[in-house]
Amino acid sequence: MKTRKKIYLLLTVVFVLTLVHISWTNILGQEEDRYYYIDPGTPEGLREIFRYKNDLTPFLSAHRGGPENHLPENHTVTFDNTLRHTYSIMEIDPRYTKDSVIIVHHDNDLRRTTTGEGKVSDFTYGELKKLKLRDMEGNPTPYKLQTLKEMFEWAKGKTILVLDKKDVPIEQRIKIVEECKAEAYAIVMAYSFEEAKLGYRLNKNIMMQVFIRTPEAVEEFDRTGVPWENVVVFVGHQTPENKSVFDLIHQKGALCIVGTSRNFDLELTRGNVSDIYELKGNYNNLIDMGANILETDIPVEVCKVVFNNISIHPSKKKYFR
Repeated sequence: MKTRKKIYLLLTVVFVLTLVHISWTNILGQEEDRYYYIDPGTPEGLREIFRYKNDLTPFLSAHRGGPENHLPENHTVTFDNTLRHTYSIMEIDPRYTKDSVIIVHHDNDLRRTTTGEGKVSDFTYGELKKLKLRDMEGNPTPYKLQTLKEMFEWAKGKTILVLDKKDVPIEQRIKIVEECKAEAYAIVMAYSFEEAKLGYRLNKNIMMQVFIRTPEAVEEFDRTGVPWENVVVFVGHQTPENKSVFDLIHQKGALCIVGTSRNFDLELTRGNVSDIYELKGNYNNLIDMGANILETDIPVEVCKVVFNNISIHPSKKKYFR
């Protein structure tokens, strides 16, 4: 009987420990698989997300996707890492290869970010696929250059891609958005009001990022005939001299982006401060002034200090999961 009791007790302990192990595995697995996804679903949903409604926008714009140590810029593995920590749209850099494939790569030269050398435009996509991307420290990674089409396939239902210009004209960027049926999760940069007018003429569903830094420019854009619901406004990398520009853009129904990649972010990345919390006031002052979205090189760090007391408008909540 004593032997039976011991066996029974041992089996009970094993059973309990197994349940504990399964429970913790599930909890850790859920944590590991948790992502912050933005899913507009339709072009109308995309415009709704970027419509100003006096609510606080719960996402950042990750410059080149927010690369970190061991992770290259402009790659979906890096975007994936960013989305494990925060809602974020991804600013990326389309560029032509020699054989007219649109890849995503910031520099016109390969040396800084890949194991190759020379200009991107001097190589075919087949040749470029053999290279490895480098991380922020210059170390080779296992990751390869990706095409814009591959990124669109990855992004659907997860986030929104913001397409810079580089050497790809707005007509061609809109064309590939249409080919990939990506109007619901793409924003195309228009570097002039004429480009914005052309973009809207080509596709009424296209969302664009335009650059407006002064109250006078707000009035000028108003005269283009491009609906404000089709744009998000990049106000600059510095605090505007005239802060009323935020109010004027908001009155038109658009959101404002301010870049921190060339100022506050550098304080941390260059080691001038040891902790992002030392810069909390700087980031939040921009939001208090009227910035809705911060474009940052370090979204994983910045999200720690800017998302207190976020209020999402009820019409937008369904797009965030």
